[in-house]
Amino acid sequence: MKQFIGLLLILSAYNAFSQLHISGTVTDINDNPLPGVQVYIEMLHIGTTTDDKGKFTLNHVPDSRHILTFSYLGFETLKKTIEMNGQNRELNIKLHEAVFHMDEVIVSTPFHKIQRQNVMKVNFKKISSLAKNGAPTLVQSMTSIPGVSNFATGTGIGKPVIRGLTGNRVLVYTQGVRLENQQFGGEHGLGLVDAGIESIEVIKGPASLLYGSDALGGVLYFNPERFALEGEANFNLVQRFFSNTLGSSTSAGYKNSKNRIKYLVRGTFNSHADYKIPDGNRVTNTRFNEKDFKAGLGWNTEKWAGEMRYNLTRSDLGLTEGIGEQNTSRTPELPKQAIDNHILSLHNHFYTGKSKFDVDLGYVQNNRKEFEDDTHTANLDLKLKTLSYNVRYHLPEFKNVEIVAGLQGMLQHNKNYGEELLIPDAKVNDVGLLTTALWTLNENNAFQGGIRFDYRAIQTERHIVYDDEGFEIIFDPVYRNFHNFTASIGYKTELFHRIITRINLASGFRAPNLAELTSNGVHEGTFRYEIGNPGLESEQNLQTDLSLEYKNQHLELYANGFYNRIDHYIFIEPTGESIDGYDVYRYTQSPAQLYGGEFGVHFHPHPLDWLHLESSYEMVYGIQDNGNYLPLIPANKWTNKLRTEFHQLGKLKESFVELRSGYHFAQNRVSQFEEPTGAYNLFDLAFGSTIGLKKGSIGLQFNINNLTNKTYIAHLSALKNDGIPNIGRNFVLGINLNL
Repeated sequence: MKQFIGLLLILSAYNAFSQLHISGTVTDINDNPLPGVQVYIEMLHIGTTTDDKGKFTLNHVPDSRHILTFSYLGFETLKKTIEMNGQNRELNIKLHEAVFHMDEVIVSTPFHKIQRQNVMKVNFKKISSLAKNGAPTLVQSMTSIPGVSNFATGTGIGKPVIRGLTGNRVLVYTQGVRLENQQFGGEHGLGLVDAGIESIEVIKGPASLLYGSDALGGVLYFNPERFALEGEANFNLVQRFFSNTLGSSTSAGYKNSKNRIKYLVRGTFNSHADYKIPDGNRVTNTRFNEKDFKAGLGWNTEKWAGEMRYNLTRSDLGLTEGIGEQNTSRTPELPKQAIDNHILSLHNHFYTGKSKFDVDLGYVQNNRKEFEDDTHTANLDLKLKTLSYNVRYHLPEFKNVEIVAGLQGMLQHNKNYGEELLIPDAKVNDVGLLTTALWTLNENNAFQGGIRFDYRAIQTERHIVYDDEGFEIIFDPVYRNFHNFTASIGYKTELFHRIITRINLASGFRAPNLAELTSNGVHEGTFRYEIGNPGLESEQNLQTDLSLEYKNQHLELYANGFYNRIDHYIFIEPTGESIDGYDVYRYTQSPAQLYGGEFGVHFHPHPLDWLHLESSYEMVYGIQDNGNYLPLIPANKWTNKLRTEFHQLGKLKESFVELRSGYHFAQNRVSQFEEPTGAYNLFDLAFGSTIGLKKGSIGLQFNINNLTNKTYIAHLSALKNDGIPNIGRNFVLGINLNL
């Protein structure tokens, strides 16, 4: 016993001796201490804030190289790279005042730079900022990001669209792992709830080098809610009410950080009735309910940092057939979807001096059921299990060159349990090898490039099923493998004074998904008979991006242009036939091209520090080589904002008033089986403030969306062919309590 106690004392002494910390003081340029500055190491998920004297301490820091971020409202974000070298570090940091928003560390790219240092252009948005839009779903709130749109079926089902590309062409990462949830379907929503998500990063353009197949059109990278700062515990309650859908959203979370261990939990419940159009009618069975649970556990030692997260989302979604019986029930009628989504992720960072290994493992289980009659048995019942892995080795930096080598892949199994089949049982195996390098010449000049090889094997089983009249439907087995090389190269420079220029050339690819290869049946969500094409080739694209950005203390200008050439573009089109009363659609492919861009200005006039004027214009054109237009290309859009911000008004903090105008141009460039849509202008009004409490704060926000109750049909509405308008005026009240 004495020997055991002695061993514990020795280990404790060694542990205490080996613990490293970073401490210091943060001031402004006049040496005035700044209290409340957030000091954070993103990859370790640890952070703290400065005290009244501007001092801070970060404990239990691994002996390696780290990137510290110092952020404070009204000041420029500062990124500091620290080499521990087996010693504690003492820092004296000075922050400079800034008018525009803070620059953030980008996690979705391999070198974790602040955006202005990135060679790739990445859009970063806090979820708290998107919440000011008052949207009922995460996807709808993201449409305020230029270049991002929403293909929607009512208010509850939405799919993100990046520069005219959607579905399997847009890869979604959450909790650091790829999200697989049968995203091939137009009426298959994103499946994520905004509560418990910290921020979103949008890569617009091919990111196959970083993420492989399905990143041909871009990447949405959702960063989970941060853990509490060191030594702190927080409780958060968010409640929102929506007048149009008689909806309610309630979310409660608790997080705690003690020494090396930190944890959090959050539960959310959303419930909405059918949405109301401007004439007062409700669109029957657009109601939906969502239950969401998130949990996280983090830990770190001197050589290892880890994080485990779990997310369960349970959705019950109605599938509308038009304007019918009027009621305010929240219980979906038939036809409907019931979806369970489990996401388990494990992230590990192993430090070996000046290099490190990142090992990410993910498991996603998606169970999607579609019901069309009152037998309580699912007509379609798909269970998709995906195990993904991502291993990256960060080599020691040598003469301003950083290199990352990686191995990525996934093992996927799709299984049917329903009465009907849309896609067969199948297995998918993905393996990818990559290397990428960043050469930083100086503060204003950097090159980044890399190469990758991917292999995907798809194997399906043979099935025989029978339709309602007893006719035999055969799913022949399919075995296909696809392999592709992808590469990218980019250059960032200061072309003229204060004008940051980014030029990127990247290739991407996307292997056909199971639905495109093998579909043979009625897809209840789209009310059509879909037939796959087992001979489809991989989509391959080459995109050129040019980004110009000018920023000073009072003016910000940006212009982003792109040209995207896609070979073997896959799409579905009607054949003119019908089966069992359903129109038949078949997958086909053709060369295509997309081009366009986003342009914007943000003016902050001096000395009116509280006034912001913003304007942006986004456009995208998509056309096949034969002259036909591509389907589901968003209309051009011009957005204007008048915003006032007051950081302190007596006891009120972060007060704002915002008036938005979104002019959507007519979309007449449509595919052969698509309806054009007219122009419309929407106005939104939002205002809010935060009241400081003795321990915590309470935030209040009020929105009026579609202020004039405008009747309109969005071009990316799945209900446009039936002439059903989008949602009318909506009052939204939000309360955010932090303790």
